[in-house]
Formats: sequence, C-alpha cells, structure tokens
Amino acid sequence: MTPTELNVLPAPNFWRRVSCCLYEQLVLLGVIALTFLVPNLLLGMMFGIALPSWLSFLYLYLVLGVYFVWYWTKSGQTLAMQTWRIRLIASNGFNLTRPQAMRRYIYGSLWLAPCVLLQWIFHLEKWQIIEMIFTVALFIWPLSIYLDRRESGLRQSLPDRLAGSRLVELPKSLVKLS
Repeated sequence: MTPTELNVLPAPNFWRRVSCCLYEQLVLLGVIALTFLVPNLLLGMMFGIALPSWLSFLYLYLVLGVYFVWYWTKSGQTLAMQTWRIRLIASNGFNLTRPQAMRRYIYGSLWLAPCVLLQWIFHLEKWQIIEMIFTVALFIWPLSIYLDRRESGLRQSLPDRLAGSRLVELPKSLVKLS
C-alpha cells in the first residue's frame, strides 16, 4: 500500500489492541528466553556470576528496545502486529525512522514508572510485580486511546501521539496465505 492509502485507514479498536498486546507478550517470552535467560543461566552455571538486578533490567530493556525498533523501522509490524493486521506508521504514512521508533519505545515504556512506584510503596513481591506489569501493559495502556478526543476511528494511544506515529488496521484483502 502507498503511504497515502495507509494514512486513511482506521485505527484498531481497543479489543484488537488488547489481543495484539497479549499475543505480543507471548512472543516476547521467546525473545526473553533466547536473549536474556539463556545467557544468564550460562553465566550462573559456568562462572557462578549473577548480574545485579539493575543491570539485568537495563539489559532486558535494551534487548526489547532493539526488537521493537528493528521491526517498527523495517516493516512497521512486529510478529504479533502482523497476525492482528495492525501496522505502525509515521504521521506521513511512511515507516517510522529509527529516532521515531526509539521515542515510541521510550514513551511506550513509561507505564513502568507507576508500577515501580507502587512496588516501592507497597513492598510487593516478585509475582505481584509481574502481575501488575502484565495487567497494566495489557489493559491500562491501551485504554489511553480514549484520552484522544478525535473521532473513534482515528484514536491513538499516548505513546503514538507523543512519538508522532499511529497504528492503523490493515484490510483483510492484504492478508495473503501461502
């Protein structure tokens, strides 16, 4: 599709976004297992080294950032977005540039701040933190489309508005089974 054709497509609705987020989280389990758990297990078993939690978090944040930025700049779609026919485009209809994609990733991860604050205030245990992060990423963040006062077919989430990008729902006719 041309950038002009992409620019007139509607935004995905809330439930399509939630479904895509859920599928994305399943895909990310594999990404995390391959790039984070395996190296850390090998370091621990072979050398008895455990990375400090802040370094582990930073490493994981960077790995996920590379994953998202690469997909968003390459095709505008992660694996989950391809499944749910959702595409990320810049405001001009083209793919995001690397700086735009990095800004969207940073803005999209701002939901971590309230989770960390709540963990610190309430002294939550590890599983409670994971449940809270999962719930916020899956439901609360996609709800930010309702802060956008435009017509419902054009609503964008907070990270998209801040980064100058938008999600569009691709028509079924573009899906080709091979």
